[in-house]
Amino acid sequence: MSKTAKPNKAKALASLQALIAGTQKNTPNDTLTFGGASYAASALIQLLQSLVTALLARDAGVATAKDLLLALRDVNAKVSPVVRAYKRFLRAKYGTANQTLADYGLAPDKAPAPLTGAQRVVATAKAKETRKLRGTLGKKQKAEIKATTVPAETPATPAQPAVPKPTA
Repeated sequence: MSKTAKPNKAKALASLQALIAGTQKNTPNDTLTFGGASYAASALIQLLQSLVTALLARDAGVATAKDLLLALRDVNAKVSPVVRAYKRFLRAKYGTANQTLADYGLAPDKAPAPLTGAQRVVATAKAKETRKLRGTLGKKQKAEIKATTVPAETPATPAQPAVPKPTA
């Protein structure tokens, strides 16, 4: 089972140019009949050349589009931080003045919804569990931890860090 490879753009362009060159060299004044139609050699060359021109224009357009995209990225990288800062400034200045913010095309910031009693209980329990898992200590627990000093007589033994006393 053989596969027929699809020609890439460069091969297609080279093939078309070779067809044009061969037609100009070998049958410049003939009338060619194939595919159920007759073509004058000059008309066939013009037809093939129009495809070559379109392919070259497409390649130039792609290159231009890439250049334009790079330019857009550069400008966007410079302007986006300014736009974000300006929007923050406007929201800070006008607060909840909906009409004024609407003039700038902005909506006021939404206030966070207050937590219900059940949500508050769950959040507190999660915070305590997280502190326990991470070993995070409060001010009083940190104050109980004291550094131990190494006596001058035994410099070879490293100092053992104080272990906090577990609280119930």
